[in-house]
Amino acid sequence: MNNNDQEFLVQKIRTQYTEKQHTKLDALKELDAKVKLPANVFAYIFGSLGAIVMGSGMSLIMTDIGSVIGVGNPMAPGIAIGIAGMVIALVNYPVYKAILGSRRKKYAPEIMKLSDSIMKHQ
Repeated sequence: MNNNDQEFLVQKIRTQYTEKQHTKLDALKELDAKVKLPANVFAYIFGSLGAIVMGSGMSLIMTDIGSVIGVGNPMAPGIAIGIAGMVIALVNYPVYKAILGSRRKKYAPEIMKLSDSIMKHQ
């Protein structure tokens, strides 16, 4: 290992143990994450729920689960459950965009003020 590689490794390890100063850019990144996180969490959970519901309907139709749980003709309830899952999945994106838009509107003045402050000091 040459001298430059050693210096790089030493500096990399050293930065892990030095205390970082909280800058305005860090605050801006945190604020941006604060805006996006609730919309992302909702989209992942609601989308997963839609996929599970749709898959349950498909499973009811395609397997013998219907006879195991006592459903005589699983075709109609399976289609209804599958369509309900598809509707949930289709509604997911517009609801995600609405949540994200409302949070952007709520935090826009603060983000603009902070970003203007950062841009002026460069």
